[in-house]
Amino acid sequence: MSNSWKETLHPHIPPEMAHQIDLFDGQLELKRQSKLDEKVFAETRLRQGVYGQRYDNGLRHDGQQSRTLSFPSGDLSKGPETLWDAPGMQRIKLPFGGLTPDQLELLAQVAEEYADNILHVTTRQDFQLHFVHLEDTPDLMRRLAAVGITTQEACGNVVRNVTACPLAGVCHSETFDVTPYAKALAVFLMGHDDTQDFGRKFKIAFSGCEHEACGLVKMHDLGLLARIRQVNGQPERGFTVFVGGGLGTIPHQAKILAEFASEREILPLAQAIARVFARLGEKRNRNRARIKFLVSQLGIEEFRHLVLTEREQLPFDARWTAYLADLPHYRETPLKNGPERATWQKLNFLGEAEAPQEAPDPYTVWLESNVYWQRQPGYATVTINLPLGDISAAQAYALAAIARRYVGDSLRTTVEQNIVLRWVAAADLPSLYEELRAAGLGEPGAGTIVDITTCPGTDTCKLGIASSRGLAGELRSRLAAANANRPEAVKNLRIKVSGCFNSCGQHHVADIGFFGNSRRRDNRTVPHFQVILGGQWQENAGQYGMAMGAVPAKAIPEVLDAITSRFVAEREPGETFQAWIARSGKKGIKALLDPFSEVPAYEVNPAFYSDWGDPREFTIGDIGVGECAGEVVSLFALEVARAEAELFEALVALDDADYAAADQRAYRAMILAARSLVRSQFLDVGDDPDRIVAEFRGRFYDTQLFFDKYAKGKFAHYLFARHNHPPAQPDAESSQQLIEEARLFIEAAHACDARIAGATAGGVRV
Repeated sequence: MSNSWKETLHPHIPPEMAHQIDLFDGQLELKRQSKLDEKVFAETRLRQGVYGQRYDNGLRHDGQQSRTLSFPSGDLSKGPETLWDAPGMQRIKLPFGGLTPDQLELLAQVAEEYADNILHVTTRQDFQLHFVHLEDTPDLMRRLAAVGITTQEACGNVVRNVTACPLAGVCHSETFDVTPYAKALAVFLMGHDDTQDFGRKFKIAFSGCEHEACGLVKMHDLGLLARIRQVNGQPERGFTVFVGGGLGTIPHQAKILAEFASEREILPLAQAIARVFARLGEKRNRNRARIKFLVSQLGIEEFRHLVLTEREQLPFDARWTAYLADLPHYRETPLKNGPERATWQKLNFLGEAEAPQEAPDPYTVWLESNVYWQRQPGYATVTINLPLGDISAAQAYALAAIARRYVGDSLRTTVEQNIVLRWVAAADLPSLYEELRAAGLGEPGAGTIVDITTCPGTDTCKLGIASSRGLAGELRSRLAAANANRPEAVKNLRIKVSGCFNSCGQHHVADIGFFGNSRRRDNRTVPHFQVILGGQWQENAGQYGMAMGAVPAKAIPEVLDAITSRFVAEREPGETFQAWIARSGKKGIKALLDPFSEVPAYEVNPAFYSDWGDPREFTIGDIGVGECAGEVVSLFALEVARAEAELFEALVALDDADYAAADQRAYRAMILAARSLVRSQFLDVGDDPDRIVAEFRGRFYDTQLFFDKYAKGKFAHYLFARHNHPPAQPDAESSQQLIEEARLFIEAAHACDARIAGATAGGVRV
């Protein structure tokens, strides 16, 4: 950016935002001159929302090559080495998802000019741009800052975007509007001295409702649930405070830190929590550096004591309560007047009057799924259903213009990767629908089984194992095609897909979740997805689902059909999906999934050896006849199957509330998986757990054969920890956690075997 252009923008940028961007620009120049350490620069750019991304020869999930992809060598097969060699990803922060038409229009401009014409809405109400060149990021940040958007701390070991329910302020069941509180905490903690020394990221959410999904406070590092209590006959606003939740590889349910914290206390309490986390949280082992591990290690009582002690010692800060003076004046102003109540009812937009038609018209279908009637009579919130969370630059321009005509500044992004228009006057709904449909934004199905959440997966994420976006796109197409025949019982089930075990697609809180992994058959790698069933989206992510078994990626659509069909056929009146899963039991679900777990031989169906949306084969190369590795592969497959069977028995024991047996079987599953690897090098290891663990450590951990590029040896620590420190009295939480850890250890054993076989065959690491 030229100096004159910077000077033109600077008057429109808040001074602190301008200063932060200038600092990053300077650090970028130092790195260009090799005067800044790579690790320091990595955290610097992450804290400005700049990520590296994966390419896989430049193919997106639909098999198309990005138009902006270019490497200095011109040879896509070599791939990029660093962010200097190829574009990366820019994350953009939107506290509580708040957005204006001017901001959306600017986002469309930068997507067009700096990225690949696509804006991607994330599960934290952010936007992401992909294929952005590193040298363009300071210019992009200044453009965004000029309309009040920041990228500061969108990534990195800091407080990430503060999320809140997109219906806050218009919801029928909320206690009160949490929007101004979410904004105040986001502003207070961004760049705060006490949030700069975390070992890992820290996520915060606000919810106004206890029993809805809203802010999903129970799966966050810090969750705040709106409450009102009576004090001397007067209502007092506050929050139930949750800490230590999180998904990731091993999900944790948040614990209650405070049943009620007044609105005057939430900012200093969050600061005290940040201080305790920064001081006592893990720093060296990133795999255990989230606050959920600290809360689990200390116990909630001790953690609460430390936080309250820290709170008492905090030096006073006027910002703690300064925002409260503005609360009485906070309100959203509708762009248009809604009709009077009597007129509103006559419009028949309440869905009450007309007899059902055999084939509802598209507008009626859209009205039923995408329109939420606000508690304010005459107004509605409309959800723009974005397939895979994507909106093109052209569509964003169109939506900005539509928003100006109908709602003004009342837009928000959602954690389900959509955009909502708030305060739509009821009489405007038909014309709004027509304009949205003309822009390609009128798809129905928001909040239904069609509205699938997915992470970027192998499209752009370096951790992706299987194509989450490819699978989600396929499932969405099939579900949309079958919309007219869909039973009411499955209409509102949530499906969420992650490309790996890290749960960025939030598969643990879906009714039906999938996460990517892989298996091998005949020395070829086959993309698979682990099936997660029984998670609960409602009750603020009130229950996590459990892994039921891995299925080939190409069989997942049939698996989904089988699960939903069985649910419809067997459910009792009023029975929820979670209750049906529990009643069916692990054995019943396993019997349902087993027919889909087999991989046909390559010669019979080669399609199983490619992922969704990607024409290339997953392969590690053929192994020649007579090589010892052929026997090793067969031996591993045979032995690891025993580990998986043992893990399933652990699930059954958990179902039966036999926690000691669940713990012991999960531990035994890890021992068997470790033995399956050891036996590839040392047939006579025997069955003694001490010897198996020692041989595994020496042959696979110390040699780093068990390490992959990103997780390193983290999953081995699950085995070591349980082997060295068995619990005195396993309970539901500890045994369920060990089962999850054993599942990940077994997946890591599969990956280790695949890498070894690939290296032996001179093949490609997958």
